[in-house]
Amino acid sequence: MILASRILLAVLAGLGAFQLGASLDLSSEITEPWHYLAWAAMVAVAALVGWLVGGAVGRLIRGRLRAIERAADSRSAAELTVGALGLVVGLAAAVLGGVAVAQLPVIGPYLFLPVLLLVAYVFSRIAARRHVDILRLVGIRSRRAEVTPRLIDTSAIIDGRLVDIMKTRFLTGPVVVPSFVLDELQAIADSGDPMKRARGRRGLDLVRDMKSTANGGFSVREADADLDDDEVVGVDAKLVRMARADGAAIVTTDYNLNKVAEIHGVEVLNVNDLANALKPAVLPGEPLAVRIIREGKEFGQGVGYLDDGTMIVVEDGRKHLGTEITVEVTSVLQNPSGKMIFTRIAQGDD
Repeated sequence: MILASRILLAVLAGLGAFQLGASLDLSSEITEPWHYLAWAAMVAVAALVGWLVGGAVGRLIRGRLRAIERAADSRSAAELTVGALGLVVGLAAAVLGGVAVAQLPVIGPYLFLPVLLLVAYVFSRIAARRHVDILRLVGIRSRRAEVTPRLIDTSAIIDGRLVDIMKTRFLTGPVVVPSFVLDELQAIADSGDPMKRARGRRGLDLVRDMKSTANGGFSVREADADLDDDEVVGVDAKLVRMARADGAAIVTTDYNLNKVAEIHGVEVLNVNDLANALKPAVLPGEPLAVRIIREGKEFGQGVGYLDDGTMIVVEDGRKHLGTEITVEVTSVLQNPSGKMIFTRIAQGDD
């Protein structure tokens, strides 16, 4: 792209300089053969400038094309199709309105093109954002269009169980990971805390697994400009705002986000609620290998974590701080805010 842009602009600039030299008639001012040398120098300088400017233009075009490709990857075929039709309708409406604008004195001809582009953009934007409703109005009700998009929260990704749920096809509909959620995962993966860094990297790996597992489609959604306002602070607030705008549901394990979303009338799919209705992942008496990383709230307790962040409370585990031991599950506490596993040290590891 950059090379082609350089060559094209260099040729165009050289031809322009050639025509300019012919129109100036340098032979009347400079004796031969110097006017030919001046003419050639003009062409060479113009071609060089075109070559240099072509590099910048080529990089700009390449960046815009990549942005368009990313936007196309994050949009469904229905959204792109309806958006294109909205663009056509917008151009037609802009031409009709632009005729009146062009009649304005002095500035009319200069306003025609900006008005045309602005109106076309607004129409295509609205059509793409409301493509599901527009399809319903014309009688098209695809099964995928009837299922609301699923916005995935950071907590649900790191939790790890969501990929297994998607493999069983219990989670239907298009799966959408907002770009700011990926940014948060990246920040966690770059953390100085080894545990946070491991969880962040695991979360990024799970996003890749989700992309290949999603049965209703997978996309990464760029945040709209209104989500970058100073009033919208934090990933949770952006998720709720995006879900309200798109009519989507939020998939999370965050208890507080669950409550805030419900207050705003946003549908929430809490992985912990699903786990409550199913058999616990571990049963009393089951052995587990866990590293004790800190003291518990009660005297003598030690605390460790599973890979998905589930807290394991070990009775009399404080004396094994910093070591990995085998424990036996005594009970499992499961509620909407998460899961805790209570254990005791297995015989032989005392």
